[in-house]
Amino acid sequence: MHLAEIPFGTTDWTTITRTEHPGETGMAYWRTQHFGSIRVRMVEYSPGYLADHWCVKGHILLCLEGELHTELADGRQFVLTAGMSYQVADSAEPHRSSTAVGARLFIVD
Repeated sequence: MHLAEIPFGTTDWTTITRTEHPGETGMAYWRTQHFGSIRVRMVEYSPGYLADHWCVKGHILLCLEGELHTELADGRQFVLTAGMSYQVADSAEPHRSSTAVGARLFIVD
């Protein structure tokens, strides 16, 4: 990731339009900003959310609230709680998320 030609700014995430992204079960709600080629999102997963696909996009993800379960295609599983993060490169390890209780995340990709 190279951060260039992005002037200083602030984001009030409550003013960003929320979009809905249904999972296999549950719903993901995204608030998205783009800064050059960088996408930054505040994401909320409803309780019972399960992603409907294996993601190959690289991310840096911080769990702000709740509990996020991340499964890798090779079978490994990880649990993030508030204050924990993960990072993965583009096309490195397919992954998908789920949560029984809901989660709020800050994601940069």
